[in-house]
Amino acid sequence: MNELDCTVCQTLMHGYLDQELDSATAANVAGHLAECAECARLRDQTKLLKAGVKQRAPYYAAPASLTARVFAPDPPAASIVERWRQWFAPAFSAAALALAVVLYVATPGSEQPLMDEAVSSHVRSLMGEHLNDVVSSDRHTVKPWFTGKLDFSPPVLDYSAQGFPLLGGRLDYLQHQTTAALSYGRAKHIINVFILPVQEADKPRQSQTIRGFNVVSWQENHMRFVLVSDLEKSELEAFSQMLKP
Repeated sequence: MNELDCTVCQTLMHGYLDQELDSATAANVAGHLAECAECARLRDQTKLLKAGVKQRAPYYAAPASLTARVFAPDPPAASIVERWRQWFAPAFSAAALALAVVLYVATPGSEQPLMDEAVSSHVRSLMGEHLNDVVSSDRHTVKPWFTGKLDFSPPVLDYSAQGFPLLGGRLDYLQHQTTAALSYGRAKHIINVFILPVQEADKPRQSQTIRGFNVVSWQENHMRFVLVSDLEKSELEAFSQMLKP
């Protein structure tokens, strides 16, 4: 029986498909995929996505002037250096432009590193015994626990009546600053709510999926909220609407 659970397997999925894992870890992932239909389905979807990107990636043909210069007969009086200069300079410019476009597309937005860090922290909290520093469903116990540990006051509420009971809280560290992390339950799912102070204006809610986890984030009253869970996307978005500073 393979001991690798779904959370860890899905976290390692991209490294497995890109053949970046060591042999032992790759064998564990392969063993889990052979036994778990859900993770195997995610693997197949990821492979289709990679194939689709390759098929639909834009192709830019060389300018006609460049093609003509490359394949034109060499003028008898031109030197070798001059011939190389004539075709290599525009080719280099085209390559530099293409590289700049690729780097622009591939460079994550300013918020993406935070989302990636939050997902990694969510995974670590599930793998170890550090989901909560203070375990309680009483917000009057959890909220005072943060006093003196943070330079802001995170909102702490219990939503047991709505089916999202408060489980506790802990300190985390995202984007080089101490962060409040609240944990909520929903059936057998865990929701991590990361809250950190920001100076920027309010930003609307955004939803995305990162490494198999659903992520909802927004800014309100100079606080940044990032929710991470394997809970179904619509349920996580509905829960995010309940959270108010």
